Amino acid sequence: MKRVLSFLASVVVAMPLALAQEMNFYAPADVQWKPGPGSLPAGAKFAVLNGDPTKEGPFVMRLWLPDGFKIQPHTHPQVERITVISGTFNLGMGDKFDQAATREMPTGAFGYWPAGMQHFAWARGDTVLQLHGVGPWTITYVNPADDPRNAKK
Repeated sequence: MKRVLSFLASVVVAMPLALAQEMNFYAPADVQWKPGPGSLPAGAKFAVLNGDPTKEGPFVMRLWLPDGFKIQPHTHPQVERITVISGTFNLGMGDKFDQAATREMPTGAFGYWPAGMQHFAWARGDTVLQLHGVGPWTITYVNPADDPRNAKK
C-alpha cells in the first residue's frame, strides 16, 4: 500500500510539471502571421497556434482577412468551428456566392457547421478568425476554377 501511495504522490507532483512544459500563451503581438494559406485567395494571412492542420489531430489556427475578402463556395471534410476575434465574418450556405444571402457573425461570435456543407463567406473590415478543428484540414471548392491552387502561374 505504501508503494501505491508513494507512486500516486509522485504522479500528482509530476503532473503539473509535465503540463507546464506543454503550456503556451499567445498575446496578439506574439502571433506570427504568414501569407496564405494557398487554398485561399491572395491577401489572406494565417498563423498556426497549436497542432498542425495538415496532419491528423487537433489544431488551432487564425486567419486574417482584409476588408471585402471573399471565399467562394466550398466544403471541408471535418466540422468547421470558427470564433470571430475581430471584424465581421459574413457566412452563407449553398453552392453559389450570394453576398446578400449571408448571415453576419460580429466580433465575439462563434459558429460551427457540419462536414461537407457547402458554404461561402466574405469579410467586412479587417477580420481575424480562429479556427479550431481536427486535421487534416482541407478546403474543396464547389467550382474547381475558384480554387487559387488551380490558377495558372
